[in-house]
Amino acid sequence: MLVWSRSGRLVLWVLFALIFGVLFLAPLAVILLSSLADQWNGVLPNGVTTEHYTDVISGAAGRAVKASLVTGFLASALALVSGTWAALSLRLQGHALRRLLGLLFFIPSAVPSVSVGLGLLVAFSHPPLLLNGTIAIVMIAHFVLISAFTFGNVSAGLARLSPDFEQVASSLGARPAYRLWHVTLPLLAPYLVAAFGLSFALSMGELGATVMVYPPGWVTLPVSIFSLTDRGDIFAGAALTMILVVATLVLLLGLERITKRATGS
Repeated sequence: MLVWSRSGRLVLWVLFALIFGVLFLAPLAVILLSSLADQWNGVLPNGVTTEHYTDVISGAAGRAVKASLVTGFLASALALVSGTWAALSLRLQGHALRRLLGLLFFIPSAVPSVSVGLGLLVAFSHPPLLLNGTIAIVMIAHFVLISAFTFGNVSAGLARLSPDFEQVASSLGARPAYRLWHVTLPLLAPYLVAAFGLSFALSMGELGATVMVYPPGWVTLPVSIFSLTDRGDIFAGAALTMILVVATLVLLLGLERITKRATGS
């Protein structure tokens, strides 16, 4: 409901600031303070130190960052290719078949991620597809969980895409492959970048399925954070969490700049 009075808008802004501060900013601020806390026995930390960052960076954090980045990039790229391909293919099908096949893409997102991890662990623990204990099973788990969001983003972009451009290209003699590479995909570029960014962010924060299938030599950042906090090392876990937040934000901001350049804005 729209609020037109000045006092009513002021009350709503104050309410929004309180909710946003308590639910979003306060937890992040606590994690940041925890990552810098020497000790914390009161309301605020007793001292400030960067020792926790030094410890996690000199330890396994570098390998965890690499594992998360590589997994996120590869899984997101594969999801982008398959999701775009599926969205373009289903665009040519009838309405009923398009809805039915499109629904199949969203089934993994309706299943708890830990169930997806358990299913992959059981399915690929025996020949002929023995993937348990390999990096490939981690990639598959992330791909299964993020592919629906890529498909949804590209499908939404196609729904907003005017067919006039493609029809004009066809009337000028453009072949389907040429029309796809030089007309359709460039018009979809902002949606493709957004789909990749969303998939990457989801992959970077994925824990439920990863903790079920990861091999000892391929520990992602969320798994490392979970392991540290599970052992009671809250401060080191908070430092690693801030590294995860910064790494994800930097990449998403970079993708946003690419999107703005692609759209000329």
